[in-house]
Amino acid sequence: MDQIRTFDMFCGAGGSSLGAREGGAKIVGGVDLWGPAVESFKLNFPDAHVFQQDLRILTPEKVLSKTGPIDLLISSPECTHHTCARGSKPRSEESKDTAFQVIRYAEVMKPRWITLENVVHMKPWGRYKELMEELVRLKYNVREQVIDASGFGVAQRRRRLFMIADLMEMPNQVYPITTAYKNVWDILDKTERYSMTPLRRPNRAKETLARADRAIAELGQDKAFLIVYYGTDGGGGWQRMDSPLRTITTVDRFAYVKPTAEGHMMRMLQPDELRKAMGFPESYSFPNVTRREKVKLMGNAVCSPVMEAIVASLRSSKKRASKDAA
Repeated sequence: MDQIRTFDMFCGAGGSSLGAREGGAKIVGGVDLWGPAVESFKLNFPDAHVFQQDLRILTPEKVLSKTGPIDLLISSPECTHHTCARGSKPRSEESKDTAFQVIRYAEVMKPRWITLENVVHMKPWGRYKELMEELVRLKYNVREQVIDASGFGVAQRRRRLFMIADLMEMPNQVYPITTAYKNVWDILDKTERYSMTPLRRPNRAKETLARADRAIAELGQDKAFLIVYYGTDGGGGWQRMDSPLRTITTVDRFAYVKPTAEGHMMRMLQPDELRKAMGFPESYSFPNVTRREKVKLMGNAVCSPVMEAIVASLRSSKKRASKDAA
């Protein structure tokens, strides 16, 4: 069967492209403005043509001149200004409008398929309906689906909105592949190579201690747990170890706390642990960048097993169409 030639807009660390490749696509190109993301993409997709450029300036014609025809256009427009994680910080409409670059590229590239991934909070956006109408104008059949990565073998509850578009037919619903959810223990490095500090020390923030005290009151003194920072999910600022990790963001968010004979000790979850919770295999390469940049690479990524399932579904529809034509 012909390969599905794929271009990844907003490619980031390459989570979407990794999933697409595992699902049977050929990654021929990507674009991102951020240097560490471009470096990561180059490490893992050496045969693809990668542009480090603002895609609002880059033209789809230039992309096509380097990549050749595109069958699948993957996109994950900037989500920071849609998400509730920003709290009361000002939102940038210019940032949100980067989603419409997908339309500009699709008009020229004419791919059979488009995937657009973003936070669920994109849907109430004032221009969301307009974005959908533009895809319909280009003759796409569009399925909107909220997908939780924890149903695809990923140890993280990461709910994301996907718009999956097909020029020929309505895309299939993408169903979870497992009900055996992985949890925090599955990603935790248990070698004790990372140093821990006492939970109760003089300079510890009162808010941190309050989160820990709520967990201890619920679980007892002898259970490990995670402190969850920067969250507004009503979970009390902590979570259990035997459930999937809550959503990874672009900043350090999780602290592991365990009971010891000397009292509770804590440390932040490490980038390698976050990598596991995003579904990146150990064989996937990341550049030698700062810890902060590594966390940002994880928080901006798409869980590859989810995209693998989406692309496998698209391939099945293509195969079915080929049989019908024969």
